[in-house]
Amino acid sequence: MTQANLVTDGDNLPQQEWWVIRWLELLDSYRFKKRLERARNYAREGHVLSIEFSGSEVLAKVQGTEPEPYQVSLSLDPFTDKDWNFIIESLSKKAIFSAQLLAGRMPDNIEKVFTENGLSVFPFTLSDVHSRCSCPDKANPCKHIGAIYYQLAERFSEDPFIIFQLRGRTKTQILEGLRELRKQQVNTQEVFSENSEETVNQEQKLEVKKGQDNQELDVKKFWQYKESLDPSLVVIVPPTDNKTVLDVLGKIPLAYEEAKIVKDYLQEVYQMVSQQGMMTALNRDE
Repeated sequence: MTQANLVTDGDNLPQQEWWVIRWLELLDSYRFKKRLERARNYAREGHVLSIEFSGSEVLAKVQGTEPEPYQVSLSLDPFTDKDWNFIIESLSKKAIFSAQLLAGRMPDNIEKVFTENGLSVFPFTLSDVHSRCSCPDKANPCKHIGAIYYQLAERFSEDPFIIFQLRGRTKTQILEGLRELRKQQVNTQEVFSENSEETVNQEQKLEVKKGQDNQELDVKKFWQYKESLDPSLVVIVPPTDNKTVLDVLGKIPLAYEEAKIVKDYLQEVYQMVSQQGMMTALNRDE
């Protein structure tokens, strides 16, 4: 195991990764502890000659007391294609999952992806693991099968994708599935982007046309309206509060007497202008 993948406890002693611990917990539930100790020694002392995958099944050779090595097989119930499609789609929605797996780390909350579909990437008990050995020992797991458990734990530490292979998908298949989904997502985004760009272009063309139309307008005639207004729809009345622009603008910045003279004069002017404006609007003569 590489040091980068290890977690340390308070005493700075290396600990195994959580996904490796989950796998080894299966063996810890086995009551024959001495048998497990022999299996661990078999794994450490190099009795496991080879471990290969045939699809999702592990095929191994373990050297025992006989001249010929024992044949060991180990497998889990693989997930269906439908299950894997759901899993890969869920993984594709979080790029951090793919990044951590490729970095040799099992994401802490990745099990949620499986449980949401009623699945568990890890077996619950030893009875969920299908194993056989050609040795005469009738116990299962025998020390040869147990040695494979420990060897797989080391491989899981180096490559978490091996756990998924036991469930029916290789590292290559998972990465290709993720790559295909990302490709589809990119294509969808490109189509959306093209449609958006086309919409923007059409809007820009309309704006240009409006601008061209506006350029043809005579500014002097812009506010003129040649059609007659319906008198029942036109109501022109003076302000109800009798306020003028002077009231809105506030105090005139002059001495009191001067300000009063200016204000009185302007009020007369505004009153005359207001009356004239009303008569003009109503098309009346004074």
